[in-house]
Amino acid sequence: MEALAAALAAGLLLALAAAPAGADTDSADAAALGNLYSSWNSPSQLAGWSAGGGGDPCGAAWQGVTCSGAGVTEIKLPGIGLNGSLGYELSNLFSLNTLDLSNNNLNGSIPYQLPPNLTYLNLAGNNFSGNLPYSIKDMASIEYLNLSHNSLSSQMGDLFGNLSSLSELDVSFNTLTGDLPNSIGSLSNLSSLFMQNNQFTGSVNVLRGLSSALTTLNIANNNFSGWIPKELNSIPDLTLGGNSFANGPAPPPPPFMPPPPQRPRNRPKHSQGQGDAPKGSESPTIQSDKKQGLGTGPLVGIIAGSIVAVLCVLLLLVCCMRNVRRRKDDASSESKDFVGPLTVNIERGSSREIPEHSVENTSTATVKLPTPEKMTPERVYGKNGSMRKTKVPITATPYTVASLQVATNSFCQDSLLGEGSLGRVYKADFPNGKVLAVKKIDSAALSLQEEDNFLEAVSSMSRLRHPNIVPLTGYCVEHGQRLLVYEYIGNGTLHDILHFSDEMSRKLTWNIRVRIALGTARALEYLHEVCLPSVVHRNFKSSNILLDEEHNPHLSDCGLAALTPNTERQVSTEVFGSFGYSAPEFAMSGIYTVKSDVYSFGVVMLELLTGRKPLDSSRERSEQSLVRWATPQLHDIDALAKMVDPALNGMYPAKSLSRFADIIALCVQPEPEFRPPMSEVVQQLVRLMQRASIVRRQSGEELGFSYRAPEREGDVRDISF
Repeated sequence: MEALAAALAAGLLLALAAAPAGADTDSADAAALGNLYSSWNSPSQLAGWSAGGGGDPCGAAWQGVTCSGAGVTEIKLPGIGLNGSLGYELSNLFSLNTLDLSNNNLNGSIPYQLPPNLTYLNLAGNNFSGNLPYSIKDMASIEYLNLSHNSLSSQMGDLFGNLSSLSELDVSFNTLTGDLPNSIGSLSNLSSLFMQNNQFTGSVNVLRGLSSALTTLNIANNNFSGWIPKELNSIPDLTLGGNSFANGPAPPPPPFMPPPPQRPRNRPKHSQGQGDAPKGSESPTIQSDKKQGLGTGPLVGIIAGSIVAVLCVLLLLVCCMRNVRRRKDDASSESKDFVGPLTVNIERGSSREIPEHSVENTSTATVKLPTPEKMTPERVYGKNGSMRKTKVPITATPYTVASLQVATNSFCQDSLLGEGSLGRVYKADFPNGKVLAVKKIDSAALSLQEEDNFLEAVSSMSRLRHPNIVPLTGYCVEHGQRLLVYEYIGNGTLHDILHFSDEMSRKLTWNIRVRIALGTARALEYLHEVCLPSVVHRNFKSSNILLDEEHNPHLSDCGLAALTPNTERQVSTEVFGSFGYSAPEFAMSGIYTVKSDVYSFGVVMLELLTGRKPLDSSRERSEQSLVRWATPQLHDIDALAKMVDPALNGMYPAKSLSRFADIIALCVQPEPEFRPPMSEVVQQLVRLMQRASIVRRQSGEELGFSYRAPEREGDVRDISF
């Protein structure tokens, strides 16, 4: 009997040993954990773990692993000395809701695709580099996100629009740069936000709406500037030190994002800034006044007369008080703060002055920019050497000519980065290690009138804040010199990469090109539809799109059109509206509108698609103009495939290519009224990316790729759109 029992026991052990691997664990989860184990160099301290997907994490109770049914729900391995990377199969862990790998020695970049249903993610205290993974935006269930104490860099990106459940976000002690993304203001349930010890810049106005929910906010030791919103003072645990905030009370909130006006359904839509509405499309207010005017006219006249009388008395009192104040100010030695009218270019090519102290108006065309509270006197030298006092809002840093000469080695040829509109651009290396780009304005390009308006233009340009726009950080107005100082973007221009570097152009994969198009589209959308008044770029081209190390686009020369008079068509044509990018209406009449920017954007999309220059005299005559050659072929599938940039080596999704071409065809319409606004272009590009991502998750073959999906971790990002 004992021998029989021993034999049965031995048989049972053999049967268990021969049982199929992963019997209690979902095979995809087991494979993902096996890949993790290999990526960590098979650490001996992990009890029960094995590589190759041959283990059973749930059935064998691997260390730090918790399961529910066959799915892995938690991985908790903090502070046990793990090293290596995170592999490339984390996105297969659909049941995982908790991942804690904090305080280890993990390195490399955080994988582009993370477990989609996480509620708790803690990767703090490692050596991760690169940027924040784009897939964070799809983690709608995330409640706790901690990426602190790593070496993450670059800008955060607009990743937070869908994270309504997030209650704690910690990205402190990294080297993140740029302005805070607008989407961070949508985190309505955020109670704790830690961003200290990074290199963030710009204002913190986006945090104004979070003040009611936040109990802890730490943004110390960054490069934030502007004013501290008064709403932040209500946060119980608030740490702001180590920044460059302005003193004094904050100005009124910038009117960049007013609520959209309500339109009746039967009223035709018109793009912002497109001029007067057609006849018969009067506003509801006007129509209502007309209907009521027959019965209430006499009464309104009596009331209006009384109001006018009262206003006259008040006006006299105000004038008297202002005269007394003016005499008092003239007698004192202190300078008086003054902000002149802001001159902006509107769509019809004319210019309009919006006084800084004009009456508030609900029309988007007359909403005024915020009046800065803090002013500083600056010396301005005219052409004749005379000096006068003026005032400029401190939203950009004033530099001396001497400091910029030292930083650029006297503007030598070795420091030259390129020649753009209105002047040359030089690389400036400062003694503190900071690197900036300096545009030296050609004095011959500006008339005396434009020199007088230079500081007003600087004030407007320095307020443009968007992740895809090169920020103006400083200026110089000494000794008749006019210089603009920008953040340095060091990976070159899109034009040079596409047309002068075969090696670099091959690195521009299809998805990188789509991302470049989307980023620049968002920059134009911000200028056209968010800024009030609208800002027309007037010089949109691939050489004004700078790429950083991650190939994120940054649009330059935004707002420079204000320095060129619309009335002088000859100067305007020479400086702006580059050949090959100019819309037909500008070439014929000199009229430049936001729809002209849309046309130029379509030309840049054609460059991204074909790899060709807008004008190329080296090609046969029928192909020298890119728009004329490409437009008839955009809806021909066979012809479209032959137009694609050879540098892509056929590695692109066919459906995405077709949709990309459809957007181009809309943008380069000859008639401006048929071109879409940039907000629609942005939406179409976003949908293009989302659809491809959804199809890929269902079946990689349905995307129509003409190549096999790469297996290397670094390539995963390039097949997601």
